[in-house]
Amino acid sequence: MNDSRFDKLAQVLVHHSTQLAPGEKVLIDAFEIPPEMTVALIRAARRAGAVPMVQLHHARISREIAMGAQEEALEISSSLQLSQMKRMHAYIALRGGSNITELSDVPAEKMKLVARKMKPVLDWRVKKTRWCVLRWPSPSMAQQAGMSTEQFEDFYFQVCTLDYAKMVPGMKALKDLMERTDKVHIRGPGTDLTFSIKDIPAITCGGSHNLPDGEVFTAPVKDSVQGHISFNAGTIYQGTAFDQVRLEFKDGRIVDATASNTAKLNAILDSDPGARFIGEFSLAFNPYILHPMRDILFDEKISGSFHFTPGQAYEQADNGNRSQVHWDMVNIQRPDYGGGTIHFDGKLIRENGLFVPKAIQALNPERLK
Repeated sequence: MNDSRFDKLAQVLVHHSTQLAPGEKVLIDAFEIPPEMTVALIRAARRAGAVPMVQLHHARISREIAMGAQEEALEISSSLQLSQMKRMHAYIALRGGSNITELSDVPAEKMKLVARKMKPVLDWRVKKTRWCVLRWPSPSMAQQAGMSTEQFEDFYFQVCTLDYAKMVPGMKALKDLMERTDKVHIRGPGTDLTFSIKDIPAITCGGSHNLPDGEVFTAPVKDSVQGHISFNAGTIYQGTAFDQVRLEFKDGRIVDATASNTAKLNAILDSDPGARFIGEFSLAFNPYILHPMRDILFDEKISGSFHFTPGQAYEQADNGNRSQVHWDMVNIQRPDYGGGTIHFDGKLIRENGLFVPKAIQALNPERLK
């Protein structure tokens, strides 16, 4: 049975997020989502005059492939997928599935091998296509969010079909401010962190690459990060849950890292030299996302939060750091999570999750709803 919300979301993805034009090719990656949603996307792309291509995935099959990952097989798979990706103008991925920890028991060395071999496909997609990635609502996601399934579905479509045009003026003002800034100082419970963002571009995110969306990101100067940070949002990376992550920095490098699973945290940070440096710093402001649910596409947009990312820097805001890791870790600074402040060059920019300068108050929740 068709759901009108599917058609509305498909319209956002085709016309706002990827802006498909006649004759353009789009790869639709469908990970255990309702066939009706895939059909809605195919039809929306065709109505725009585009050429849709579809790949279907299943988490248990992906796990089995990863468990016995073989270098030769991955090289063939990577080559084929890269050849396909090079013919695409756009990419849309909807990632469903009932178990987001399906890969949790895959050996770390196998996950590293998969990540390394498939990185050329990811790099081409990120750098050379117009792409948008989003999760699909499921009972397990509703459980993580502490909601009923129906309540979470309503929440999901609300945040994914938000009028993102409202964010544009405030995002532009924040981007301009960040690009004029040198020193950043963040304080909060368990956090006292300083770094520079001088001469690194800031990038606005208003529904073009992720849904839900709502952030402006840059990167710290690679060797400038000093101090320590405690993250108050739980995270899942490579199928494993982590809580109470605390990182300590000296000259940009993570010199001490602890969490609920300290051994695995450090194993991931030891994946390559770049994994212990930061590749992204972002301020988030989606007014409808208030609490973490261990799904980074939602959690990194939490109102009043920022994230700090060990690993690979994005080319658009490049500090030179290279890694197979890109791990967004989230700190929420609203009063209900302990509060906190962010200063740019000594000036208070955000306090307890709310922007202070007049030009960027447009990104506070009451202005975006």
